[in-house]
Amino acid sequence: MIDLLVLPALLLGAAFCVWPGRRRPAARAPFENRCFAHRGLFGADQRPPENSLAAFRAAAAAGYGIELDVQFTADRQLVVFHDDTLDRMTPAAGRVDRCPWAEMRRLPLAGSAETPPALAEVLAEVARAGGGAIPLIVEIKSRAAHPAAYRRALCRAVLDALAAYPGPCCIESFDPRVVGQIRRMAPGMLRGQLADSYRANRAQGVHPVPAFLLSHCFGNFLGRPDFLAWCPEAENWAVRLARACGAMMVQWTLLPGMDTPARRARYQGLIFQWYAPRRRWH
Repeated sequence: MIDLLVLPALLLGAAFCVWPGRRRPAARAPFENRCFAHRGLFGADQRPPENSLAAFRAAAAAGYGIELDVQFTADRQLVVFHDDTLDRMTPAAGRVDRCPWAEMRRLPLAGSAETPPALAEVLAEVARAGGGAIPLIVEIKSRAAHPAAYRRALCRAVLDALAAYPGPCCIESFDPRVVGQIRRMAPGMLRGQLADSYRANRAQGVHPVPAFLLSHCFGNFLGRPDFLAWCPEAENWAVRLARACGAMMVQWTLLPGMDTPARRARYQGLIFQWYAPRRRWH
């Protein structure tokens, strides 16, 4: 009898973990059937550079939604920057969360005249360029080593900054603990769970167990996300289950040649880079 109960219990447990939040049509509406410029409208040659004011101005002027990344500097200033380290995009080296803002704000991005912007600068620039109508997807960057108090402070700082933006905005993260924190701090804010495939997680050196749990959205019970932002690979069973249970579906990051009618029919939001898609559909 016990053995007969194991499988149903496992299935129910998996469903509980993966289940998304309840549908909120009004909160979703500004983000549905739209294209979002990944890190702004930047070039494959980094002209303008990703996550720069110039890239965000270009995206807003073209009428695209915008996806951007935010994290803390060493002195807990909010900087819009993707990588954990400075090495790829600046002439400096080391971790972003160990670099003071006064130093980081002077670093050239990809050898250009652009420098890493503060979140407040980006919000003000996009509000001016887009008339306060550009929807924003704000990804909160998190490291496994960051303690709970650090994540709380980061989420609070981002929410406080976004309160000044006149347009629609939402928050997403690869870290389900961050999504859960946003759920507790700002339950009315649209929130999303980013997920990559198991294969991609393993290629990045993630241990098989967390790679499986993250790629199969087992942390959804923490944040009950409104949307899943899924990679261009085939959806696994857990992502399909979340979709069937009502999650809004967003796909990242589409490159030239990947934007097809089938994807637009299947996803409510597309995050793109290096091409110029239609801004909206339907």
